[in-house]
Amino acid sequence: KEHLLKVGFNADEAHNIVKECIDGVLGGEDYNQNNINQWTASIVEQSLTHLVKLGKAYKYIVTCAVVQRSAYGFHTASSCFWDTTSDGTCTVRWENRTMNCIVNVFAIAIVL
Repeated sequence: KEHLLKVGFNADEAHNIVKECIDGVLGGEDYNQNNINQWTASIVEQSLTHLVKLGKAYKYIVTCAVVQRSAYGFHTASSCFWDTTSDGTCTVRWENRTMNCIVNVFAIAIVL
């Protein structure tokens, strides 16, 4: 546990990983209802794969929402009850002219 407390969750590293995954899946695309399930599945699976490859003692939860851009906007919130010294979260907001994407990563330290 002492080791985990020093390392902590690197939100910047996770943010960069997720942003690259979103760019890879949605970059250059226009909103299309028929592709949403495939896109969101690809984003969460790729993000999870890359996070796990970091080899850190964490369990990860990754969520992804993609919505068509509109005048109404898009709002989300989350709350966690956990150990703030070792666990962490990051939210990546991504948009282009036709859609908004929000990915949340929750990292829960595995205490060995």
